[in-house]
Amino acid sequence: MNIEIKQIAFGGTEHKKEIELRHKILRQPLGLQYTQEQLDSEKDEFHFAAFEGDKLVGCLLMKAIDNKEMKMRQVAVDEDYQGKGVGKALVLFSEKFATEKGFSLITLHARKTAAPFYEKLGYKIVGNEFTEVTLSHFKMKKERPFV
Repeated sequence: MNIEIKQIAFGGTEHKKEIELRHKILRQPLGLQYTQEQLDSEKDEFHFAAFEGDKLVGCLLMKAIDNKEMKMRQVAVDEDYQGKGVGKALVLFSEKFATEKGFSLITLHARKTAAPFYEKLGYKIVGNEFTEVTLSHFKMKKERPFV
């Protein structure tokens, strides 16, 4: 499997594929939809995508909170590619990006089922379990050096 990870442009063809994948993996199973307002609010975020050839197989968004913290969001990997290192490669790519941009903290809201994945990558649970988009989540963080 030859996976390429790159930053993609907001509003382009690849971005449309990213939204489709996020909907399929993150929203559809919960019976939820993205609103146009939610999607428009992502204009200033960094969008990363994993490709096998022309097929978008994973994605991740990073949002600058301030000059130190970035929030990782909307991590999704196509079902056929889960457990094959795509998610890990996306996280490592985004950590390298955050380091190059001078950020020293990455935070995220992990679904309870995904928390062990992030713990293996060095993220720590902060605070108590909470509900977001109808599911149990944990706030997690990792400080630089990330990688």
